[in-house]
Amino acid sequence: MNKKTARRARRLWLHYGVFWSGAIAVGLLAVLYAWLIDFGYGLFRVGFDRHPWLVLIVTPAVGALCVALTRRFFRGTEGSGIPQVVATLHGDTATLGARLLTLRLLAGKVLVSFVAILGGFTIGREGPTVQVGAALMFSLRHFYPERVQRLAGVALQRRLVLAGAAAGLSAAFNTPLAGIVFAIEELTRSFESRASGVLITAIIFAGVIALGLNGNYTYFGTIDTGVHFSRLLALAAVLTGVVYGIAGGLFSWLLLNTRRWLPAPLRELQSHRPVLFGALCGLAVAALGLASSGHTFGSGYAEARALLEEHTQLSVLYPLVKMASMIGSYLPGIPGGIFAPTLSIGAGIGNVMHLVFVHTPLPVLIALAMVGYLAGVTQSPITAFVIVIEMINGHALVISLMATALIAARVSRFFAPPLYDALSTRFGHATPPHTAR
Repeated sequence: MNKKTARRARRLWLHYGVFWSGAIAVGLLAVLYAWLIDFGYGLFRVGFDRHPWLVLIVTPAVGALCVALTRRFFRGTEGSGIPQVVATLHGDTATLGARLLTLRLLAGKVLVSFVAILGGFTIGREGPTVQVGAALMFSLRHFYPERVQRLAGVALQRRLVLAGAAAGLSAAFNTPLAGIVFAIEELTRSFESRASGVLITAIIFAGVIALGLNGNYTYFGTIDTGVHFSRLLALAAVLTGVVYGIAGGLFSWLLLNTRRWLPAPLRELQSHRPVLFGALCGLAVAALGLASSGHTFGSGYAEARALLEEHTQLSVLYPLVKMASMIGSYLPGIPGGIFAPTLSIGAGIGNVMHLVFVHTPLPVLIALAMVGYLAGVTQSPITAFVIVIEMINGHALVISLMATALIAARVSRFFAPPLYDALSTRFGHATPPHTAR
């Protein structure tokens, strides 16, 4: 091989090979992480089915352990992981990336969330997969020569973080379109032409790996919308959009303003004795799980899918109890996502709304509720309806889902700012992107 060919091969490797290799690694890691979380929750369910009252001991102990591990070894892994990525992209990428997107935190995110799911905490794996993917891709900057790093600088680091985060979400849900939209709407608020090809290619590679290992599937299966839509579907989309926007906005307000509603003694424990506070939150999660016959434990995937397929009927109080369990899992700062639990709460709200719109098929109302509530919580309506469409193969409901998402996101803003932007300020991003614009 002559020098000219070698230089060309090296340029191609730096331009494409690093990103493609990283995307493949993100896809593999996302699938393995999903298997690990499913395995951990399966162990928890076996233990709960045999000895249900044991959760009153196990879940508080797990809560204390997770807080201790996070505070002692893995600061920066708290919560979903998406706020950390948002902060890195909109702040000092080099500094924040070196603090929030390290391989040590990647391992900590996987480890502590696995421990948390063993205790039945109400967490999802999708948000953590976004941070894990971003951290893995960000670490690949060391494969570039120092000269390239100096010339490309922050732009290269941002592209790596963005591609890793989007590929992580795509592989986690098997939703490649949602990965692209999520990167545009939630992470960057723009679509740079120079980064677009790299981003889409990374998502495709991660998605191919996920498909190869998990098979071609839709996250919640394919819903039955019926042959003819109810004449009240348009009214249902508008009214439920308002309801879900209010519900999502109030939930975001609760997460962002804990100091305003949490009793003073609990605030003191949270600040000065966080491990004990984590144990008390675990006790609350365990009690709620026992009261709901175990339905509030975990991400809520099984409950949401069963409702969509009309295989079960849950109590009308399920959304409230699940929301309380989700807040109890969030307050101590345990690593874990809110995407899947939010979709489960939305499915529960849709189940309740069926009491009003009795002539509208239950799966349709649940789909509207999942989109509306997710849009209300995140205030990213396009991501919400695209991700749910891909999850349920619900292309027949595109217009209704879009309308519900847009209405819910707008209504939610009367109660709280965009959740991930607001949370990103806690990790060093001074001004939320929405406020800046």
